[in-house]
Amino acid sequence: MKQGLVFPLAAVMAAALAACSQPAPPADNAPDVVGEPLATRAVMIGTEGPSLPACSSISRVKDGGTDVYWAPGETRAVKARLAGGARVSLCEAAENDAWFGIVFSAPGTDPDMCGVGKSVQNAREYQGPCRWGWIKGGTVRLGG
Repeated sequence: MKQGLVFPLAAVMAAALAACSQPAPPADNAPDVVGEPLATRAVMIGTEGPSLPACSSISRVKDGGTDVYWAPGETRAVKARLAGGARVSLCEAAENDAWFGIVFSAPGTDPDMCGVGKSVQNAREYQGPCRWGWIKGGTVRLGG
């Protein structure tokens, strides 16, 4: 080995060992990514049975707003951002109410067009015409 390569090689190896000793950042500290999310899970409607509305509750986002994600527990890619006071339909709860599957209309459109106020025969994935996603529990005023 040439004498000029010894020092740079030692420096590279020391840096690699130092990187291995650092703990991984917590999941909530993961950077936002652009493009496809790591996980996607559609919101289910009609989970309360055919005699009740497809989504159980109309609620309002708490002051400060909230991010909408592609799946419960998936916080790396934000699907949408809702302002405080925005109206959402709660359709499904996951992870002991830590996450809510919601349906919401695009700004400037009629929320009644989402079709979740009427019953559906069987539980199924929401297919539109409105938007859907997952929000963290505690970010809405229930029944608002």
